Amino acid sequence: MAGFRIREEMTGAEEAPGKTWFWELEAGVIDAGRCIQCGTCVAVCPSDSIGIGRDDDLPELVKMCTGCSLCWDFCPRGGLRYEATWPLIEETPVTLSTRGNGNGKRQRAAAADPPGDGSASGWTISGGPASNGLGVVRESYTARVAPEVPGAQDGGVVSAILMAALDAGHLDGVLLAREDDDKPWKGVAHLARTPEDVAASAGSFYNQTMALGHLDLDRHDLPPNPRIAVVGTPCEVEGIRAMQARPWTWGKSRVDAVVLTIALLCTKSFDYRGLMLRELRDERGVLLSQVGKVDVIHGRMIVEDREGNRIVDEPVRDFHGAALKGCDECADFLGHGADISVGSVGSDEGYSSVLVRTEPGRAAFELARDRLDLRGLDCAR
Repeated sequence: MAGFRIREEMTGAEEAPGKTWFWELEAGVIDAGRCIQCGTCVAVCPSDSIGIGRDDDLPELVKMCTGCSLCWDFCPRGGLRYEATWPLIEETPVTLSTRGNGNGKRQRAAAADPPGDGSASGWTISGGPASNGLGVVRESYTARVAPEVPGAQDGGVVSAILMAALDAGHLDGVLLAREDDDKPWKGVAHLARTPEDVAASAGSFYNQTMALGHLDLDRHDLPPNPRIAVVGTPCEVEGIRAMQARPWTWGKSRVDAVVLTIALLCTKSFDYRGLMLRELRDERGVLLSQVGKVDVIHGRMIVEDREGNRIVDEPVRDFHGAALKGCDECADFLGHGADISVGSVGSDEGYSSVLVRTEPGRAAFELARDRLDLRGLDCAR
């Protein structure tokens, strides 16, 4: 980080060895267009000096930086060695391979099942002693909820797990994404407190929400020692795991309250303004208020109106200009550090592939088992 020389330019003082300031994170990640909007820097700041910009949804300094270096150290596009947060391989591993073109769908509403791009016809999930591509997997299934959760996508499995855990009293809330009240098809972070709230939030969105920047739970009426789940992208789970592995006083952020993480299989996320406003609304004349479904599958961007009519059907590569550039650096499509990973890759249309990775994940999945139609992975061999 010496190349940024922020302190020297500010005061002329010699920089202390290893000290990193927010301005260096800003220069090396945010201004460089590499920010993936996970919110880890907001959550990790012990002085609550980092907030979320109102105009661009990006991290910004809201009071004086102390130079503690933590925002840089824990940033998945900064100093974080996120693979160090993954659990060690303990069982026979499985791998993911593709026979065709795939571009994973990004964060869908964090209460619904995100599609990864592809289906049983284009992807396979396989195992063997020589491969460890999926990391730790204790159980794996192709699944969908029965009966269907209205608005859920790819089987509604994530919604079913969360609703069952809330019903059983194992969770006090779920940090997920729901649609913004004023901006159609923009996902925003939301703490759901009831199964009904989870169901109402079901649906896919294709922008990050700075989710970990919303772990200040004081604004919610929660028990003294709350237990919450976080549903999001692998990079968000990486930030949580890193902070939990190195306990500190994370300002107002209650990272300790996160007892369950569900990762949505993801290869790329989009900027809301770039995708929904520029590409769909302005370039293609899509009236966002009339959109009923957005999906990325088989390498194509699919948009349907409220009557189910397909109004956009184009190769997803046509929309790459709206993607977050920091996603190009990611090496964790599968959410290795999560308790459960879920996505459509490897299962037939209308179903999700479920990878249960940890004992907390297994316990949460068991609560929902009787709500699910289960079978072995469609593309396992």
